[in-house]
Amino acid sequence: MRKSVSSFCFSRIRYSMQKILLVAGFQLLTAALGDAADWKIGVSKVNINPTEPIWLAGYGNRDRPSEGVIQDIWVKAAAFQDATGAISVITTADLVGLDTETVEIVSRRVKERHGIPRERLVFNYSHNHSCPVTNGVLPLYYPINDQQRAVIDRYSRRLHDQYVEVIGKAIENLAPSTLEFEQGLAGIAVNRRRARPGGRKLPGPVDHDVPVMVARDEARKPRAILFGYSCHTTALSGYQINGDYAGYAQAELEKAFPGSVALFVMGCGGDANPLPRIMQVTTPEAVELASMYGKILAAAVKIVIGAPMKPIRGPLKTTYGIATVPFQKAPTKAELLERQKTLNGSQRRFNDYLLSVLEKEGKLRDSYPYPVHAWMFGTDLTFVGLTGENVVDYCLRFKKEYGNDNTWVAGYNNELLSYIPSLRVLKEGGYEGTEGIYEYGLPAPYGYAIEEVIAQKVEELVREAREQVSAGKP
Repeated sequence: MRKSVSSFCFSRIRYSMQKILLVAGFQLLTAALGDAADWKIGVSKVNINPTEPIWLAGYGNRDRPSEGVIQDIWVKAAAFQDATGAISVITTADLVGLDTETVEIVSRRVKERHGIPRERLVFNYSHNHSCPVTNGVLPLYYPINDQQRAVIDRYSRRLHDQYVEVIGKAIENLAPSTLEFEQGLAGIAVNRRRARPGGRKLPGPVDHDVPVMVARDEARKPRAILFGYSCHTTALSGYQINGDYAGYAQAELEKAFPGSVALFVMGCGGDANPLPRIMQVTTPEAVELASMYGKILAAAVKIVIGAPMKPIRGPLKTTYGIATVPFQKAPTKAELLERQKTLNGSQRRFNDYLLSVLEKEGKLRDSYPYPVHAWMFGTDLTFVGLTGENVVDYCLRFKKEYGNDNTWVAGYNNELLSYIPSLRVLKEGGYEGTEGIYEYGLPAPYGYAIEEVIAQKVEELVREAREQVSAGKP
């Protein structure tokens, strides 16, 4: 009898302890999720395949328009609404870039229609080199005629409407969601400045992190998968439309998680390439290689999604500002006229453009207004959005300064300004540091203060966003 009573008491105690632990675990989980369950997330995508042959972007040595589509390309949008009711949107695109006018037109129309201010809109693009040329993006780079310019203009005007459409659909699709973040790893990127043809060189810096943000519905199924990587989308070339390795990665993830939309957010890949690669052709072997890189990146994302991820709580505080980045001394008219004597092809176009600017405006610019975003997802995640083709040093620096585990740095936002070199790259010179500046119509390489000027603006905006979170400001 005593044994029975003892067993009964022990069973009751064990049951009570299990219940206490279960309740405590539930309370801890609830506390951890907290505001993470207060999100409403909406996601959408719009197909942006051209409807007629069009010049392709990214490479300057093409000599004819596109020849069909081997993979669909998209503009996508993820809308975030926190408990305050404020809506913020990240758009991604399988494009080489955007121009200032497109960003301004779409921002204005979205504000008029949905009341979303500029600081709550991020325009990211994969820098895909197998997409259509659009107005204002590397306009001096391509040997196109008036007929092709008309095709590009039609495509660009349609693209404005598609951006507004996809943002509107994402907002319409807002639904209760949880938000989570973690980082994976993929070894696709190689620093191309140290991997040029003509000789084996020491490896340069790369960023192999794969940041992953997942919005899950009430059944815990992924609705939106945002993921990034710091590497040029240049696994393919040729004359056929496709999304390169980033497009294949997105397609792989949407296949693995039915009903989801996967959005690729380009990092700081200005000086990195996927290597090896098969250039200037779109052979089955080249496509297979690009597809493999996409599957590797998608596998990194799947591993993250399949493991425990950190909950991301609100509110979402967004800041936006302009850093005035300097140029080095611009050439004089006499220097440009002297250069003209020995230049031809694209180099001649770049030089003639600078002469036309001097003729029209009387001077060449000595600085550029450089847009910067800093978003704070509560106290859990810092998102830094930079403009142009940032080299890898920016990702590595800002993650070190603001937290390697909870900082996401994205380059390739807003207008495709140019390569954005670090001090290291400026001192080394070469394509991303000095030579590549002219193809963007800019007068001279950036001044040696560029990295610190951008870093100062990032610090200012991150501090402002964190203060808003701490103060609980709307």
